[in-house]
Amino acid sequence: MAMKSREGRVLIVDDDPQIRRVMRTTLEAKGYDVDEAGSGEQALDLSHAEKYDLIILDINLPGKTGVETCREMHTMSAAPIIMLTVRDAGEDKIEALDAGACDYVTKPFAMGELLARIRAVLRRTPSMVISGITSLKLDDVEVNFESRRVIVAGKPIRLTSKEFDLLLYLATHRNRTISHRELLREVWGSEHVDERKYLRVFVNRLRKKIEASPRDPKFLLTEPFVGYRLQTPE
Repeated sequence: MAMKSREGRVLIVDDDPQIRRVMRTTLEAKGYDVDEAGSGEQALDLSHAEKYDLIILDINLPGKTGVETCREMHTMSAAPIIMLTVRDAGEDKIEALDAGACDYVTKPFAMGELLARIRAVLRRTPSMVISGITSLKLDDVEVNFESRRVIVAGKPIRLTSKEFDLLLYLATHRNRTISHRELLREVWGSEHVDERKYLRVFVNRLRKKIEASPRDPKFLLTEPFVGYRLQTPE
């Protein structure tokens, strides 16, 4: 029986076989187990059959796009997704994040940059669990941080990896306003501390999932020009 890699299992999704080969060779040399797919449809089949610690997904795929694939992946897997974009355009980044990606890298990229992003994502995903908080109840919202399950009005709701990490960090510091920079640094990493638009996408998406009235939130509140606060019952 093969031993599981100490670094984690990664799925590479890109229609360019040369790019997949370079990424696979580099990641395997760093100790990762790697699978690859050339289309969104193949990636979804693999995600359904296998458990991955991380998915690297190209935004421009033939057939089912990377954005469509990302959205569908989050219905079957909690694995964090790093999206590969071809332009350093804000619209592409927001589209990737809004689809559920936790980070993005713009092509062409240096493998060193991609490896750093991978390490940051994998380091933060499990480390958030050490906060000490195990559960949270907000009216009809029930969150179990140990099993990473969210129930809203009796129905399970799936959060992406970063949505869950953001909620956990806010819950750990509940009833206290957390600055934009602190949230970005602690949940995404120091390279993202100035990406306020990045944070706003995730907050708005999280509100749509846990707030009865996302435009008039009761729990996930904005402190203008400062940050956000998770207001919980005393």
